[in-house]
Amino acid sequence: MKRRIFLFNITAAISGLAVTKAFAKMDHFSMSDTMCAINSDECQKGDSMHHEHMNMNMNMSNNKTPQKLLATSALPQGQDLPELTRLKNTSDKQGTFEANLEAKPVKIKLTPELTTEFWAYNGNIPGPAIEAFEGDKVKITVKNSIPQATTVHWHGLLIPSNQDGNPQDEIPAGSSRTYEFTIPEGNAGTYWYHPHGHETVAEQVARGLAGIFIVRSKKDPLASLPEQNWFFSDLKLTDKGEIADNSMVDWMNGREGQFVLINGAYRPKITVKSATRVRIWNACSGRYLNLSIPNCDVYLVGTDGGLMPKPVQLNSPLLLSPAERAELVIVPKHSGTVYLQSIGYDRGKMGNVPPEQDIILGELALTESSPITLPSTLRELTKLGHATAHKTLEYTEVMDMKEPRGGMLFLINGKRHDMQRIDLESKIHEVEEWTIFNNSHMDHNFHIHGAQFTTVSHEVDGKKNPPKYEALKDTINLRPYEKITIKIQQNMPGLRMYHCHIIEHETLGMMGQLMVK
Repeated sequence: MKRRIFLFNITAAISGLAVTKAFAKMDHFSMSDTMCAINSDECQKGDSMHHEHMNMNMNMSNNKTPQKLLATSALPQGQDLPELTRLKNTSDKQGTFEANLEAKPVKIKLTPELTTEFWAYNGNIPGPAIEAFEGDKVKITVKNSIPQATTVHWHGLLIPSNQDGNPQDEIPAGSSRTYEFTIPEGNAGTYWYHPHGHETVAEQVARGLAGIFIVRSKKDPLASLPEQNWFFSDLKLTDKGEIADNSMVDWMNGREGQFVLINGAYRPKITVKSATRVRIWNACSGRYLNLSIPNCDVYLVGTDGGLMPKPVQLNSPLLLSPAERAELVIVPKHSGTVYLQSIGYDRGKMGNVPPEQDIILGELALTESSPITLPSTLRELTKLGHATAHKTLEYTEVMDMKEPRGGMLFLINGKRHDMQRIDLESKIHEVEEWTIFNNSHMDHNFHIHGAQFTTVSHEVDGKKNPPKYEALKDTINLRPYEKITIKIQQNMPGLRMYHCHIIEHETLGMMGQLMVK
């Protein structure tokens, strides 16, 4: 058991030498000699990228004095894992969930000496937990009391596009809107909600706007098990206790704070007394979680889209990229206290950043439990059948001397996101195969709105492999130069977004728009 903590301040100024190291990694880019105008849709091949241009660009992006971050010892740790506040259902009608959410600034006292202003839903960090059942009619009125326009995206839920919080449907500051939708039958699962405004989502999530949304089934095969919710998020604070701005490295790689929180608590104590169902959210902006749960039998029973057909026992850490979720059944094999950790995972970051290391996330207080026999079948997944349409996406990264947020653009099919452009069209109910190619040196993931998909294959260096297990997903990771083929069907018309869910990369262009007709 490693008892070391490696939490680094990655906002230090990057020197010219570090710049050279950062962009040395870009030698393998298929578009490594590309330069883009900040407002361009497409990137045209340039002559070359000279180191003096790189250095100039990085210096321009890093012209502020680096922020000094709060020491990790400043926040209390070892407290009991908090229960998430539940959003009250104000409806007395059977099958109806009605409630109010307000996004607003709130000051929270983290220590007797330290008060931080967050942006929060109903004053809670994370936001209040929403629980509803398949088939329920949902009506949630959102009041926007933050100083920016915002939306609420109901991440993973299969709902109409005009209710899904697209960036085109922003709620102006000081205004309200009511989201109304019906949760489809068969949609039980582990979802969440967060902003999806244009150019604002990175700041709004970093300031605290996110919460969980659980859809329950009345025929849940695991309903007898006790449940816990582990909602992981990053918190990056200056030494003054303020929410830190994104550094250049944050924009390049995705924001990572010096504090990894679970249910808003830093390194909490988590008590597991028996076989327990645990729902897990990676709600971090850019951090990958590679979860190690020692001294337990760990079974993966659900993913983004709910329960899997059958449980899978895990014999290695569980990797969750940003926005991915999982449902586990944890069975303690021994009594005692161990560390819940994220094992270091190299995702190919740019810049002069330290090597990935193991991070302690919390303490697990375990009570030895008898082995458990899980149902051999948890769920039957609907087979989509033969695909009659095919789409191809290519992820690339390029330098942009005019982009002030890190000097990088992240592109899909050579284009950065444009709110005025429809990138792809699909026919409603048509079964499609999409192949997503991560033609870059670092991990990215793929998330799509309005549908869940199954994975057909993973391909690296021309070798195809089937997925390790069958599951419904809405977010999936791609290693460098990996191709993933998925099967998907859009069953409601309207505009849908697809993008990398490293939020900074989404903001810097790695997003497209699909029109379903």
